[in-house]
Amino acid sequence: MTFTGALTILGYAVMPYLWLVILFLLVFFALQISARLRGYRCLKYPKALSLGLSALIGLSGLLWIPAITHSRLAYVASLFDWVAMLGALLGLTLLAFLLIHPASYLFKGKKYQPHH
Repeated sequence: MTFTGALTILGYAVMPYLWLVILFLLVFFALQISARLRGYRCLKYPKALSLGLSALIGLSGLLWIPAITHSRLAYVASLFDWVAMLGALLGLTLLAFLLIHPASYLFKGKKYQPHH
């Protein structure tokens, strides 16, 4: 299969979810811009709660990712299937963190002051 052929197949696979990708990008940029205008810095703001919630959301993907792909978790049998599932779960966890962390900063309602 050629590279352009693979990109064509990927394009057809992504098209039904393009609205979701665009929605995520809009929410992501809105959260990042509004949080940064209020003083948010990713590496300086505590991450424990955001990481915990993101991990739970990532693990929840075991329940609903197969349903979205019209499959079942029981069909994830080969090593390649599990690598693909783990990749999807890690991606879901990262996306959740990218939304939850700046949102938690905004919902806290005040600037974070690290202890000296």
